[in-house]
Amino acid sequence: MAEQLELILKEKEINPTAMRLLVLDYFLKQSSAISLSDLESDFDYSDRTTLFRTLKTFEKKGLLHSINDGNVTVYALCLDNCSEEFHADSHIHFCCNRCKKVFCLPKVKAPVLEMPLGFKMEKLDIIAHGVCNECK
Repeated sequence: MAEQLELILKEKEINPTAMRLLVLDYFLKQSSAISLSDLESDFDYSDRTTLFRTLKTFEKKGLLHSINDGNVTVYALCLDNCSEEFHADSHIHFCCNRCKKVFCLPKVKAPVLEMPLGFKMEKLDIIAHGVCNECK
C-alpha cells in the first residue's frame, strides 16, 4: 500500500514524506470532504501548521480541491485529470444540513456558463444544501 501511495504522490510531483503519505492514506479512506480541524483531531502526533502546509501542497499540485461552504473550508481528493495548472473539479458539492458533511457529486456536472465579454471565469463553486442519504 505504501508503494501505491508513493506512486500517487510522485505522479503529482509531490515529494513523498512520511506525513504526506499518512495524510494521503487518510483522504483515500474518507467518504466525504474534511476540514483541517477534522484532520487535526485524527492526527494527534502532528501539528496544525504541518497539516495545513500538506493540504495546501496537495491542493496546489492538483491532488485535493477545496470547498468553502460559507462557514468552513473542507478538502476532497481531486479527479484523476486535475493538475497543478488546472483543477477539473467542475462538479456539484452537497452539504448535509444534519451531519454537516460535504460530499463531492462528480456525476452531477456544474452548468456551463457563458461569461460576458471581457470576463474570464477561473472557478465555479456550486454547493447544494439538504439532507444526505445517510441522514434521511
